[in-house]
Amino acid sequence: MTALPLSRQLSIIIRIAIVFVAMQAEWSVAQNAGYRVPRTADGFPDLQGTWTNNTITPLTRPAEFQDLVLSRDQAIALERQVAEYTEQQDQPSDPDRAAPTKSQIDLADSYNNFWFDDGTQVAVYNGEYRSSLLVEPADGRLPDYTEQATARIENSRRERTRLGAFAGPESRPLPERCLLSFGSSSGPPMLPILYNNHYQIVQSPGYVMILVEMVHDVRIIRVDSEPLPNVFSPWLGDSIGRWEGDTLIVETTGFNSNQQFRNSSENMKVIESFTRVAEDTINYSFTVQDPETFVADFSGEIPMKLTDDRLYEYACHEGNYSLPGVLAGARKDEVEQPN
Repeated sequence: MTALPLSRQLSIIIRIAIVFVAMQAEWSVAQNAGYRVPRTADGFPDLQGTWTNNTITPLTRPAEFQDLVLSRDQAIALERQVAEYTEQQDQPSDPDRAAPTKSQIDLADSYNNFWFDDGTQVAVYNGEYRSSLLVEPADGRLPDYTEQATARIENSRRERTRLGAFAGPESRPLPERCLLSFGSSSGPPMLPILYNNHYQIVQSPGYVMILVEMVHDVRIIRVDSEPLPNVFSPWLGDSIGRWEGDTLIVETTGFNSNQQFRNSSENMKVIESFTRVAEDTINYSFTVQDPETFVADFSGEIPMKLTDDRLYEYACHEGNYSLPGVLAGARKDEVEQPN
């Protein structure tokens, strides 16, 4: 018998693994029906551990899907596409390729697939394969901006143009300055991104702490507490939690005016819930309310899975010369090409 080529063997293994994972998701629904949530020493549901929310399910629903819930076959097909793409991207780079130029953007010379951790599986929430993380509005799309928000965004764009993108450190994005995570990894809402999608939850009487792998953000949720005075405006907002049965409800307001979630206003309010529904699963949901920015509220649901992976320190600017480098380059351009 002729042996199959290695690439063909890998393809078969990947397909078997995808089907097995899909079957596991269905088995877990039946197994979790009688699940009893573990308790901390003070009697509250125990959410502690290291969790990941990585998934190939996007925030907003792709145009090819009309419904929130996918069939098993659709989920398997999506996971197969990702597996095949990943296999292709994992091929060695061409050592004889030409060096990139300043005007040439070649992602092949940027991050390779080794660094990505955006998941391999469709999000499964309450036993349903999901086409989008957004569940409201029903079409899985973000609401439109209000006229007020559109004007605010345009004014901000004009101001950035006037100052220049490289005028100084303050003109660079907050993640680039290591002040906040990229995207909305730390939240709220806490959304998966390309990598560093791990969260360590630690509880003590009156507090729930969430350590975010991306940019070492730390969320301190104060349980049954009063809001902070108005003079405080933390980067991640002021998060107040309360227990409703086995679910932790968290309401966050008081955002820093420089911290924005998709151009949100400082008056945005985010309501989150954390419910441990299995030994290895937390159902995480969120609702964003910001009538100054969006014409309607929107909500999402994301499974968080327990992981044995280590949560690594995010050493953001230690030994990193990128920011001084881009600013020095801007000063050099200003000398060579004065306005």
